[in-house]
Amino acid sequence: MGRRTQNQYIFAPEGRRRRDRGHGFRNAVLILLFLLVCLLLVSNYIVSHRVRLERVNLTVLNLPEDLEQYSILHLSDLHGAELGQRQKAIETALGSTRYSCVVMTGDMLGENQETGPLLDLIALMPAETPKYYIPGDTDGDALDSWAHGSLSVYTEWADLLRAAGVTILDRPVSETRGKGTIWFVPEELYTLDLDRMKEIYQGQLTEMSRKATGLTADDAARRRVLEYELVRLDEIGELRERFQPEDIQIVLTHTPLTAEYIRELAVWGSKEETFAMRYASLILAGHYNGGQWRIPGKGAVYVPELGWFPEDELISGLSFPDGIPQYISPGLGSDPHYGNMHGRIFNPPTVTLITLTRKSTRQGR
Repeated sequence: MGRRTQNQYIFAPEGRRRRDRGHGFRNAVLILLFLLVCLLLVSNYIVSHRVRLERVNLTVLNLPEDLEQYSILHLSDLHGAELGQRQKAIETALGSTRYSCVVMTGDMLGENQETGPLLDLIALMPAETPKYYIPGDTDGDALDSWAHGSLSVYTEWADLLRAAGVTILDRPVSETRGKGTIWFVPEELYTLDLDRMKEIYQGQLTEMSRKATGLTADDAARRRVLEYELVRLDEIGELRERFQPEDIQIVLTHTPLTAEYIRELAVWGSKEETFAMRYASLILAGHYNGGQWRIPGKGAVYVPELGWFPEDELISGLSFPDGIPQYISPGLGSDPHYGNMHGRIFNPPTVTLITLTRKSTRQGR
């Protein structure tokens, strides 16, 4: 029989045995934490790179029969993100989804007003489908009052979108189906003082005309914009007169509207006017990117304008400020206003299909 090997651990000092057990426990904890971090990173990658299609059915009690099932594809806050080659992830999410029009509520351009990713997105949509765009705060103005490479009043990015079939919405636009009419209205038009703005633009144009012989290239560009604005204001005035109480008004705004602001508009507007916020059937907004960084089951961590852990209804989804339905898009990209909170965490990029119906539906997300 061979010599039995001595169990050195049993005969080790008590302090050494405790240290060995301590090291083993710490190693197990570190491995567990490492696996947990890996799981979170993989889960977040899957969640934040797979585009989600959200469907919202909205009951509009006075919806004309001919507008039943009218559907709006709502997009916002792309921020120049590329979600797959030529926006393949968005194409996959949409699949064979059909819609009556497309509404984009701003901040779709990339850094330095890059249009490539947005144009790739627009190319996914049927050419004949109406497409409406309002600029967001990172897009900049659609009009260019400085001398540039053409006689267009629009900036380069706006001209590219227009060439792709997009309407830069700066006045009400309507669609009619049978006896039903639906209007798409930029929110700022509800507070626009037409007479005062005409007076200001006409005064600037008159002053510029006095020195017509000394106009620079920038002056000429500014003059074109002033003339454009005067024509636009006249057209807005004419369009306002065409609104009927039974018409559906869809309000487009980049920044969501608060209940207090909506109440102020109701007080400010004349009760005889049918072009008024109180007749709005739906407000479409974006801006907050759903909070950008989210905790599953808890909501957004921080929103610069609203602080820590804001209520979800303030930044995303369907709510009813002062009784008017407002849908805030969770967005598609990452907003630089969030500072060091780059990218989206547990916050899937989202496109939304909003379907209007007279039938009673369960409201909400």
